[in-house]
Amino acid sequence: MRNRIVLAALLAAMCMMAGCSLKGTVPESTSAESTSPPETETAKTEPPTTEEIPQTSEDPASQPPDEALNGCKIIVATDIHYLAKDLTDFQKGFQYSVDHGDGKVMQYIWEITDAFVEEVKKEQPDLVILSGDLTYEGEKESHEELAAKLGEIEEAGIPVIVIPGNHDINNSQAAQFVGDTFLGAENITPDEFEEIYQDFGYNEAVSRDPASLSYVYQVNDYTRALMLDTCQYKPKNLVGGMIQDDTYDWIEEQMEEAWNLGMNVIPVGHHNLLDESEVYLQDCTIEHSEQLIDQLESWDVPLFLSGHLHVQHYMRSRSDSGIYEIVTSSLSTPPCQYGILYYGDDGSFRYHTKSLDMKDWAKKTESTDKNLLNFDEFGKKFLSKVFYNQAQDEFKRLDTLNGLTKSQKDQMAKVYAELNAACYAGKVTDIRDKAKAKAGYKMWEEEGYPSILAQYLEWITADGTKDYNVLSSE
Repeated sequence: MRNRIVLAALLAAMCMMAGCSLKGTVPESTSAESTSPPETETAKTEPPTTEEIPQTSEDPASQPPDEALNGCKIIVATDIHYLAKDLTDFQKGFQYSVDHGDGKVMQYIWEITDAFVEEVKKEQPDLVILSGDLTYEGEKESHEELAAKLGEIEEAGIPVIVIPGNHDINNSQAAQFVGDTFLGAENITPDEFEEIYQDFGYNEAVSRDPASLSYVYQVNDYTRALMLDTCQYKPKNLVGGMIQDDTYDWIEEQMEEAWNLGMNVIPVGHHNLLDESEVYLQDCTIEHSEQLIDQLESWDVPLFLSGHLHVQHYMRSRSDSGIYEIVTSSLSTPPCQYGILYYGDDGSFRYHTKSLDMKDWAKKTESTDKNLLNFDEFGKKFLSKVFYNQAQDEFKRLDTLNGLTKSQKDQMAKVYAELNAACYAGKVTDIRDKAKAKAGYKMWEEEGYPSILAQYLEWITADGTKDYNVLSSE
């Protein structure tokens, strides 16, 4: 790392500009030829306690980027799961998918996306990174509609770069909701993904991986984003992630070039680099991720960004060293937040989350929708309802839980909803002890197995010892 910092300093002395440059700008000394492609109290974002490690001396949200770090400001968002409005009639089939889904506020996905676009304009970052699952189930119309909205951000002079998620390409579940059910919709191929999002990273790439939709984007004079396509969609779409063998070779070439030029590298993937959840591993962590971890750590890469899990979380490959991974929670799931990353020219970083101000957006657009005007409260109740339904659905599925009384199931479902909502927000630490003392939690411990939800709650409470919304390398 120190060698790279020295090289960066030498480059700085030769450059006329510092900090983030305009989209696609590559310093003369670093130009490279592009390859032709191929009900809860937990949803609050409070500052961490002073005892947390690692931490910043002040809440980074209170510091402007030029004072926080000499570098650039990046907004990180993921798992929007945008659905084209024409693909639903808002009838029973759509509503059931919302109420028994995974917490995405699909009935307001259009308003959420529009509010995000406006907040990005207000925040004025140097770059926006979207790390996959851009659409609900990969509908072509959803991709095209979202791309048009991202174009509004770029028209404001703010570059946007994207990679696909497991829902986005060759997805046979592409959906159109009609009446009581859903019909299939047109999905897209890898080539179509690149075509639709050509203005959001692909046309500006300083290097393209011939084997996948991975590419390198020049963030500024000192930093590059390594946008990794971790998805499996050939010959068919799969949930889990992996890196192709040829892509590993390409990554090594890009890391060597960046090292020689004194460049920092921020790798971004949809799937998780580390085992962020001890319960949901198979389809969340990149297959054979230890190879990618070793490769990135050999080049002193400090940070990896991902999504997919829908849970706000972070961890480090080793307790006292190694690479950090930050998983930003789903933008479409309460508290509907995104990350703000200040990335220094020396490779240091500070990260915190920010929830969408849906109430402010609703007022500015003169909306009369009470849910939007009171979105924080609505979001908490909505998420509690969805997770309560998840638990009740689990009781129906497992015969071993049939002996529970209605009252017991109700108490168990409520505590599950409370803890899971807190987990999604990265705030279990705020309620953990109180929740574990409830009768419903004790019933999960005594009666819940072999349900995966019981295992999940055990992991949530064991893991929820810190606020996962703030992280700093300092």
